[in-house]
Amino acid sequence: MTQIRPQPGIMDIGLYQGGGASIAGQERPLKLSSNENPFGPSPAAVAAVRAAVGDMHLYPPTDHAGLRAAIGAVHGLDPDRIICGVGSDEIITFLCQAYAGPGDEVLHTEHGFLMYRISALAAGATPVVVPEAARRVDVDALLDRVTSRTRLVFIANPNNPTGTMIGADDVARLADGLPVDCLLILDGAYAEYVDGYDGGAALVEARGNVVMTRTFSKIYGLGGLRVGWGYAPRAIIDVLTRVRGPFNLSTLALAGAEAAVRDTGYVNQCRAVNTAQRARLAEGMAALGVPSDPSQGNFILCRMGDAATAKAADAHLKSKGIIVRLVAGYGLPDCLRITVGSEVDVSRVLDAMADFGGVA
Repeated sequence: MTQIRPQPGIMDIGLYQGGGASIAGQERPLKLSSNENPFGPSPAAVAAVRAAVGDMHLYPPTDHAGLRAAIGAVHGLDPDRIICGVGSDEIITFLCQAYAGPGDEVLHTEHGFLMYRISALAAGATPVVVPEAARRVDVDALLDRVTSRTRLVFIANPNNPTGTMIGADDVARLADGLPVDCLLILDGAYAEYVDGYDGGAALVEARGNVVMTRTFSKIYGLGGLRVGWGYAPRAIIDVLTRVRGPFNLSTLALAGAEAAVRDTGYVNQCRAVNTAQRARLAEGMAALGVPSDPSQGNFILCRMGDAATAKAADAHLKSKGIIVRLVAGYGLPDCLRITVGSEVDVSRVLDAMADFGGVA
């Protein structure tokens, strides 16, 4: 037997399970399990990727200057305070790698994104789960759990898989209540779905202990290219850049993301459709006896009553060729998360659920 052992914490990491993508016997199921944009990427992003294909033999730029400049121009941010990664997941990993280790604690809420725990354990730090209040981030509960060992506090706003969101005053109160040697990370993967929301950028500008992360995998429809970014004080960006691989983003990813972020008209269109169809899906499910909290993302979290009913509904939808997400791994065994699709997709889900008679 080998005597080579991994670092402490590694074997405590459960293998990440993404949303399902296939159903036995179904050639093209409707996938509503991973919060993907049902309309795909912007045509401008597709054209940019195609144009970049001929340069695949060349190394990509290491500084991501073009993409950082585009993000800065669109969002009104300083490009020198932006770092790009392989999805926002990699930015989360950088933060844990750089600022947390053995003996340190990383706080996240009970229904928060699974990568917070995974990245903390990979860095040798201790993840600390903090209860939510009715599936919402509880600022007082987070502040109560902060100790001298706390180095990072992660919240997703809007949260996944709940879709709930706390206001700017609550976020500022959380940031102000943390020790000077502790960072607050605002995960804004779904920020673009909230009209007029900056994802926490103003808070990053005003304080030295706040970091914002964003992704191109959701509203931009570039999940397959894997691009994310973070915004932080320059001193933190300097640290994170030292652990970032020099060629972490491909030529195709950089080209697609730059074109996508500049196509603000497409983003606005996708947001408008999502807002309308999210309300239609939530109201339709409520009429069938399935409640959900008001969601600010591109999904709703359906409360099915109990775990058995959630599993039965999931199986029923699969029999209709529809894949949604069981979220027991997020501490919500009685719930289903359903991505908001197109108008046709939403009709298909509601029609299928109307045939399901097992709501608890």
